[in-house]
Amino acid sequence: MPLCHVGMAVSDVEAAKTFYLAALAPLGYHEVMAFPGVYGLGVGEVPDFWVHNGLDREGNKLKDPVKGVHIAFRAEERALVDQCHEAALKAGGTDNGKPGIRSYHKDYYAAYVLDADQNNIEVVCMKPE
Repeated sequence: MPLCHVGMAVSDVEAAKTFYLAALAPLGYHEVMAFPGVYGLGVGEVPDFWVHNGLDREGNKLKDPVKGVHIAFRAEERALVDQCHEAALKAGGTDNGKPGIRSYHKDYYAAYVLDADQNNIEVVCMKPE
């Protein structure tokens, strides 16, 4: 897989960390690294998903962060898609597409949730039931 990691500026980094740890727990995500205003989450020992406060290492504000980011996390089973969707809603997310088959191809089973910054978070399983 060529993708190494994704980083996303959020308005409240502590709330975002709490939300994503809950929403992605069914996939095995946990906090891997932390720096002031930055959290690296992942499944193993290397973080692949970062949330940060929009500041650089010297504390200067980065360019205005882009809102409306779309990130898709891969699940190995459809039940994990359902579990992530439910966990994200319980953690304060807004439903943006209940779990189900999408028109992209016959086995594309996905769910979508908006986080507090209106980023569209997808969890998808592309395996047959």
